[in-house]
Amino acid sequence: MLARSPADHAHAVSTHLQEFDVLSDPLLNKGTAFSEEERDALRLHGLLPPSVQTLEEQVARRLAALRALPGDLERYVMLRELQDSNETLFYAILTDHIEELLPLIYTPTVGQGCQQFSHLYRRPRGLFLSYPHKDLIPSILSHPRFDAVEAIVVTDGERILGLGDQGAGGMGIPIGKLALYVGCGGLHPAATLPITLDVGTDNQANLDDPLYIGWRHQRVRGQEYDDFIAAFVAAVKARWPHVLLQWEDFAKHNATRLLERYRDELCTFNDDVQGTAAIATGTLLAAVQVTGAPLTEQRIVVFGAGSAGCGISALLRQALQDAGLDAAEAARRFYLVDRDGLLAEGLTDLDNLQPFQRGFAQPAEAVAGWPRGQGGGIGLLETIRQARPTALIGVSGQPGAFDEEAVREMARHCRRPIIFPLSNPTSRAEAAPADLMRWSDGRAVIGTGSPFPAFERDGEAFKADQTNNSYIFPGLGLAAIALRIPRITDSLFMAAARAVAAMSPARHNPRANLLPPVGELRRVSYHVALAVGLQAFREGLLAADITQDEIEHRIRAKVWTPRYAPLHRAAS
Repeated sequence: MLARSPADHAHAVSTHLQEFDVLSDPLLNKGTAFSEEERDALRLHGLLPPSVQTLEEQVARRLAALRALPGDLERYVMLRELQDSNETLFYAILTDHIEELLPLIYTPTVGQGCQQFSHLYRRPRGLFLSYPHKDLIPSILSHPRFDAVEAIVVTDGERILGLGDQGAGGMGIPIGKLALYVGCGGLHPAATLPITLDVGTDNQANLDDPLYIGWRHQRVRGQEYDDFIAAFVAAVKARWPHVLLQWEDFAKHNATRLLERYRDELCTFNDDVQGTAAIATGTLLAAVQVTGAPLTEQRIVVFGAGSAGCGISALLRQALQDAGLDAAEAARRFYLVDRDGLLAEGLTDLDNLQPFQRGFAQPAEAVAGWPRGQGGGIGLLETIRQARPTALIGVSGQPGAFDEEAVREMARHCRRPIIFPLSNPTSRAEAAPADLMRWSDGRAVIGTGSPFPAFERDGEAFKADQTNNSYIFPGLGLAAIALRIPRITDSLFMAAARAVAAMSPARHNPRANLLPPVGELRRVSYHVALAVGLQAFREGLLAADITQDEIEHRIRAKVWTPRYAPLHRAAS
């Protein structure tokens, strides 16, 4: 075990472990970088080759091996194995090469990792809390190894990206998210804990797979599910009173419901609902500066009226109100289209909508006279034709939904259409940036959820912004942990969104990107953390002994840099 706190990374570490035990601990292992003195003290001679190498030399060797692999899934596997064997080296590579590695450790490659999780499984990381063992949760969490935990990302695997129910394979998402908390936000690896709540799976392919590692049972639902979640939350609160709990990839019928149930009980948020909303809002605020049309003149079509789509709409609605619109007028600027068509009174059975959807149903008189489709609903194309939106946001998981006809129709009525196909992974995106640029005659302002290849714009290569939650949650989480913010309010996400928009290169050059480069995510996260911390101070969320002048110091003190600390043998 570490004989220091995770944040105390400038000092030496003492351990009782030696020989293979210290080499097997990913938080202590240095591989060939153990010094001669450390090899003497920890009895490592003969277990390692004699050459003592630097961290920089190790990074160069691993990068060369990574780049030589034939495909991204193979690279994902190699990085996961490195993370499980030497976390300092893993994060040294990640922080120095974040733009290259982000698509490998997270979207889009993590989707393949989740689908193949049972077949790729090597060694334990995080916790699988299964329904049959629900009474053991407090005991499982009590292990001393988890004493330093400050951030938990939890999933039940039901709605992994746009891929659906992956059961226990959904563990790839919490692992990937927490890697970004460390790589981008600067948390210490020992402070992070990925958790999968294994309540079964309705994915028959998993149930039929002899290698599937999860609980072979149909998903538990209803009161049994709610009781299991309640037992989990109670155990977490008892074990770590100040922990940050992030909900990830829960299905629509649970995501917002669970968020509302627990958001005031502990420091918690749902990244699919609130993180996605914040980055979409921040990117749209940056895009508005490029188009020249004020925020109050925006008309926004959101394709996908689930928890993510409604979360985006709710935060943008607040931004419109902050800009001067009243609540009713701000709500009418949104046209949410689901699989059954536009949400509207008289077209949609409001009783069948989730509470968070009802506020975005258009009034009947607003759509009177709009042509209906064969099923009586109003589809995406007709909504674009009638509403004449300035912005089109996709969180549907329906690949190709933003087709040429729809984009050309939008561009016919809008000089600089803002189009964000945000669905992940890449295979689920509503459109490719190159197509959007071509169909809009080069006028579209684009943001995507996953990375895409560069395309030609005005004769030059240009890469669309990856409108990814990684711009938001690492910095917000850093502030929440460093300042012990007791609950995460929507205004903290708005502060994060505005901080990202303030860093937009397009503020100074309309031809530049909307977002800072992915390679600057550590810098972005730091500034997001400062903005969130200051907003928390203004809201009175911080402890009375934390002054405004202390916020930056506390945040900076929490940031870990992946460098090897001196390692000593603890006295018996």
